Amino acid sequence: MEALFLLLFVPTVVFLIFVAPLWIIFHYQSKKKMTKELSAAEQDELQSISRQAADMAQRIETLEAILDEETPNWRKRSEEAL
Repeated sequence: MEALFLLLFVPTVVFLIFVAPLWIIFHYQSKKKMTKELSAAEQDELQSISRQAADMAQRIETLEAILDEETPNWRKRSEEAL
Protein backbone atom coordinates (compact mmCIF):
# COMPACT_ATOMS: atom_id res chain seq x y z
CA MET A 1 0.00 0.00 0.00
CA GLU A 2 2.83 2.36 0.87
CA ALA A 3 4.61 1.54 -2.38
CA LEU A 4 1.47 2.42 -4.36
CA PHE A 5 1.21 5.71 -2.47
CA LEU A 6 4.83 6.60 -3.31
CA LEU A 7 4.33 5.46 -6.90
CA LEU A 8 1.51 7.98 -7.33
CA PHE A 9 2.62 10.71 -4.93
CA VAL A 10 6.16 11.34 -6.19
CA PRO A 11 5.28 11.78 -9.90
CA THR A 12 2.33 14.00 -8.95
CA VAL A 13 4.54 16.26 -6.83
CA VAL A 14 7.21 16.42 -9.54
CA PHE A 15 4.55 17.29 -12.11
CA LEU A 16 3.03 20.02 -9.95
CA ILE A 17 6.37 21.57 -9.01
CA PHE A 18 8.22 21.46 -12.34
CA VAL A 19 6.04 20.57 -15.30
CA ALA A 20 2.78 22.40 -14.58
CA PRO A 21 4.29 25.88 -14.04
CA LEU A 22 6.40 25.60 -17.19
CA TRP A 23 3.42 24.34 -19.14
CA ILE A 24 1.31 27.30 -18.00
CA ILE A 25 4.09 29.82 -18.76
CA PHE A 26 4.69 28.49 -22.27
CA HIS A 27 0.97 28.27 -22.95
CA TYR A 28 0.37 31.94 -22.18
CA GLN A 29 3.53 33.03 -24.01
CA SER A 30 2.27 31.33 -27.16
CA LYS A 31 -1.17 32.92 -26.69
CA LYS A 32 0.48 36.32 -26.35
CA LYS A 33 2.44 35.82 -29.57
CA MET A 34 -0.68 34.75 -31.44
CA THR A 35 -2.65 37.82 -30.35
CA LYS A 36 0.27 40.14 -31.02
CA GLU A 37 0.19 39.57 -34.77
CA LEU A 38 -2.69 40.47 -37.04
CA SER A 39 -4.15 37.81 -39.27
CA ALA A 40 -4.28 38.31 -43.03
CA ALA A 41 -7.99 39.12 -42.89
CA GLU A 42 -7.40 41.68 -40.14
CA GLN A 43 -4.58 43.29 -42.14
CA ASP A 44 -6.81 43.51 -45.22
CA GLU A 45 -9.60 45.06 -43.16
CA LEU A 46 -7.18 47.55 -41.60
CA GLN A 47 -5.93 48.59 -45.06
CA SER A 48 -9.49 48.96 -46.29
CA ILE A 49 -10.43 51.15 -43.34
CA SER A 50 -7.28 53.21 -43.85
CA ARG A 51 -8.18 53.80 -47.51
CA GLN A 52 -11.72 54.78 -46.53
CA ALA A 53 -10.39 57.24 -43.95
CA ALA A 54 -8.08 58.81 -46.54
CA ASP A 55 -10.98 59.11 -49.00
CA MET A 56 -13.16 60.72 -46.33
CA ALA A 57 -10.43 63.20 -45.43
CA GLN A 58 -10.13 64.18 -49.09
CA ARG A 59 -13.90 64.61 -49.37
CA ILE A 60 -13.99 66.76 -46.24
CA GLU A 61 -11.23 68.98 -47.62
CA THR A 62 -13.13 69.33 -50.89
CA LEU A 63 -16.38 70.20 -49.11
CA GLU A 64 -14.62 72.75 -46.92
CA ALA A 65 -13.04 74.33 -50.00
CA ILE A 66 -16.47 74.57 -51.65
CA LEU A 67 -17.99 76.08 -48.51
CA ASP A 68 -15.11 78.56 -48.22
CA GLU A 69 -15.84 79.79 -51.74
CA GLU A 70 -19.61 79.92 -51.47
CA THR A 71 -20.01 80.97 -47.83
CA PRO A 72 -16.82 82.54 -46.48
CA ASN A 73 -18.09 82.90 -42.87
CA TRP A 74 -19.45 79.38 -42.46
CA ARG A 75 -16.75 78.45 -39.94
CA LYS A 76 -17.66 81.31 -37.61
CA ARG A 77 -21.34 80.39 -37.76
CA SER A 78 -20.65 76.74 -36.98
CA GLU A 79 -18.48 77.73 -33.97
CA GLU A 80 -21.21 80.03 -32.66
CA ALA A 81 -23.78 77.23 -32.92
CA LEU A 82 -21.69 75.11 -30.57
